[in-house]
Amino acid sequence: MGIMGQFREEIESVKRRDPAARNAFEIVLTYSGLHAVLAYRAAHALYQKKLYTPARMISQTARFFTGIEIHPGAKIGKGFFIDHGMGVVIGETAEIGDNCLIYQGVTLGGTGKDKGKRHPTLGNNVMVGSGARVLGPFKVGDNAKIAANAVVLSEIPPDSTAVGVPARVVRRKGVKTDACELLDQVHIPDPVAQELCRQRIKIEALEKKLDELLNNTNNEK
Repeated sequence: MGIMGQFREEIESVKRRDPAARNAFEIVLTYSGLHAVLAYRAAHALYQKKLYTPARMISQTARFFTGIEIHPGAKIGKGFFIDHGMGVVIGETAEIGDNCLIYQGVTLGGTGKDKGKRHPTLGNNVMVGSGARVLGPFKVGDNAKIAANAVVLSEIPPDSTAVGVPARVVRRKGVKTDACELLDQVHIPDPVAQELCRQRIKIEALEKKLDELLNNTNNEK
């Protein structure tokens, strides 16, 4: 696909995903996510030719104007859309498949200073909600969904939905998992409150058993 074909693909991706997008002219002029992706395409082409400094200059200029930082070394497929975009960070060894969608405040980052692959890989058709953190050199499978503000620290299977801090899979191929019973699907889940609730249930059960033992002891006397 040529440069113009790729440009049209990016615009069509915005049209498909954002109902507020009225026409191509408006998208080209006003969508910072599109501007950041186009700047990334140019920077990545230079990065592949080992022109690292000019590539970084383009990416940092795009960051200044859009608030979106995409390292030119990242590998991003076609149809990539960043909705709203402010605060997005995509690391050097991150890989993103085709037709992925991410929202503002998302970080695709690493967990240390190790060399080599240290950022996540997103499969095709992955959605990452606003404020989510995906940290580490693992894969998020095709068609997966990461909820807003989730912190993903391990691999997510294809066709799954992950929620929470740290993120847990609550739905797989449209079916609720066991973990789903521990999570509130309407409000933002609070793992601390859920753990306290489980401990309270255990304590109440132990208190009941203790009362029964005391009653049995008193009856024997």
